[in-house]
Amino acid sequence: MPAPRTLLLTGAAGGLGTLMRGLLPAYGYELRLLDLVPIEGEPDAITADLADRKALREAVRGVDAVIHLAGISLESTFDKILRANIEGTYHLYEAAREEGVARIVSASSNHAIGYTPRPQPGDPLIPIDTPRRPDTFYGLSKSFGEDLAQLYWDKHALETVSVRIGSCFPEPTSVRMLSVWMSPADGARLFHAALTAEAVGHTVVYGSSANTRLWWDLTTARALGYDPQDDSEPYAAKLVAGQGELDPANPAHAGIGGHFVTDPPIWPH
Repeated sequence: MPAPRTLLLTGAAGGLGTLMRGLLPAYGYELRLLDLVPIEGEPDAITADLADRKALREAVRGVDAVIHLAGISLESTFDKILRANIEGTYHLYEAAREEGVARIVSASSNHAIGYTPRPQPGDPLIPIDTPRRPDTFYGLSKSFGEDLAQLYWDKHALETVSVRIGSCFPEPTSVRMLSVWMSPADGARLFHAALTAEAVGHTVVYGSSANTRLWWDLTTARALGYDPQDDSEPYAAKLVAGQGELDPANPAHAGIGGHFVTDPPIWPH
């Protein structure tokens, strides 16, 4: 696919959105920003709710592609998840279809497979086609998003790369995160690959760096042209010394979703 020039970045005020706002322009992208709240220092950003279908259609008009990061990124009530993540994502896809946008790169999550047991040493990496086992309403909404993307490819030829993001932070903050961490620089590399690869149809990929303790198979991400450069292992000794290794007998350590399985963090809004 020719490199897109103008991107709509939804959820641009969030943690991942803020990181990508700083990194993606180096790849030649012009960003059109959208969030539910105003973005400090970005007077041209669009402030709109995903429920505002008119605003969404205006936001996607004329863009080459969309990176969709907006929505609730922790657990919440089903009603809130339904409105923000399920209905909101549907509204975005409808706006993109109506305006002829060719491709969406959508933030899915490892929590779509959160109840999947994590690999033990010597086990094979988790393949991308492992059955979905969401650990929360949040994870359930990401499963929906993947199915919605497949429908819009099959029915409307709207391409999507669904990225099952692990944890994208400047550095890992837990022993679990050593296995699912995606450095911000690798996040930008993966989004760029997802935006420019040829003929993706609907492709699901895992989003992480090339971690020594990696749990899942990055084959479909690498097939897009993604070449991760970072590894969480330099942070391992300090984190293990402070927290200990993961305990297979601890339910919060047993699955891919970590403590989302046992005590999920609740969206504060």
